[in-house]
Amino acid sequence: MESKAVQSTSRFDALKWLVVFVLIAVGVVGNQYFSAESLLYRVLALVGLGIVAAFVALQTDRGRRFATLLKEARVEIRKVVWPTRPELVQTTLIVVVFVLVVALILWGMDSLISWLVAGFIG
Repeated sequence: MESKAVQSTSRFDALKWLVVFVLIAVGVVGNQYFSAESLLYRVLALVGLGIVAAFVALQTDRGRRFATLLKEARVEIRKVVWPTRPELVQTTLIVVVFVLVVALILWGMDSLISWLVAGFIG
């Protein structure tokens, strides 16, 4: 009994995904077909089709799992301890100084190698 329920869900999910792809295709083709119309109307139509397509996609198993993933990610982001302004400035300065030092070392090595090669070649 369980396998039949899973199969029917996946069959309807496939139909829902087909509806999503058809909505997207209608949006693309319609935008091209109505290119002479005002940009505002075309954008509003595309946004409307996008909202409907997202709503249909969220009704599928994958869509529900994606929505759950987004909710969990939002919870995890709230747990992050963000650096204070002084920590951010200090870390940024350390990175900038390190990059400049490495750039100077590479420039020096490049100049030395160029000088040695020029000396050998003549």
